[in-house]
Amino acid sequence: MSTKASFIKDLSLPVIAAPMFLISGPKLVIECCKNGIVGTFPALNQRTSEGFEQWLLEIRTALEAFEKETGKKAAPFGVNLIVHPTNPRLEADLKLCVKHEVPLIITSLGAVSEVVDAIHSYGGLVFHDVIKKRHAQKAAGAGVDGLILVSAGAGGHAGTINPMTLVAEIKKFYDKTIILSGCISTGRDIASALQMGADLAYMGTRFINVEESRATDDYKKMIIASGASDVVYTAAISGVHANFLGASLKAAGITEEDLKKDRKIDFGKELDTEAKAWKTIWSAGQGVATIENVLPVASLVSTLKTEFKSALEEQLKVLEIYPK
Repeated sequence: MSTKASFIKDLSLPVIAAPMFLISGPKLVIECCKNGIVGTFPALNQRTSEGFEQWLLEIRTALEAFEKETGKKAAPFGVNLIVHPTNPRLEADLKLCVKHEVPLIITSLGAVSEVVDAIHSYGGLVFHDVIKKRHAQKAAGAGVDGLILVSAGAGGHAGTINPMTLVAEIKKFYDKTIILSGCISTGRDIASALQMGADLAYMGTRFINVEESRATDDYKKMIIASGASDVVYTAAISGVHANFLGASLKAAGITEEDLKKDRKIDFGKELDTEAKAWKTIWSAGQGVATIENVLPVASLVSTLKTEFKSALEEQLKVLEIYPK
């Protein structure tokens, strides 16, 4: 019996569009799923549990209509839940995920077996994001169905370990679904993730720059204008190390001295919450280096498919050179 997620074989590309704080919403999720890749969003992108349920209904309704009209099967969608005592909505949002049988749950900041059991009760899957071996072992013990390996250079709360090493280290003890995150912006990058041993590529930053994302035009323009060296890894914004666009940090008046701190800085009344700070200070991964435009999801997926196929064909040619 396979230990890999069964939906993988039905995707048009082995890709999950990552759930991005403030950026991912129903429109983005729906278009991803229609185009054969997994669309996801954080439950907390909706201000209330009531609003969250409305988003679930909107997504379900749109995908069911798509399947009825086209006869095609949409990719599954997923919801990111923050599994941490500081999230007062966890219990309510989890109940809604069970009620509406959300196909995929992505857990962050805690792998709890009770959450896993609740999702498994209706046949749902749980993927958990990790940045190191110790976190992966704990999540594996909680019974998750997949591990999202957040490697160096990823957007948001990224790790610091090279993706090749991280995948190899985790695969020594974990044989379920492996999802790789970190600087994946092209179809060639997706192929590379699979060659390293991942089952799926986890793409965040590239999906900020689609027409269906909730990012502002200025945010998208900054991504296009930025290179890998323009991404700053700091704990100053949320108290946990994450990658941000340097130009947005500078625009917010954050100094080099502030960025060296290993704790969250005091933003004052103007940016008194992390959510307000993240609206002004924009996160992105080092994959910005290869992002040069803003496309509709359908066009981006088509481009990724072409690049992915080309990369695989090039690898076959390598086999002709090194047949032994």
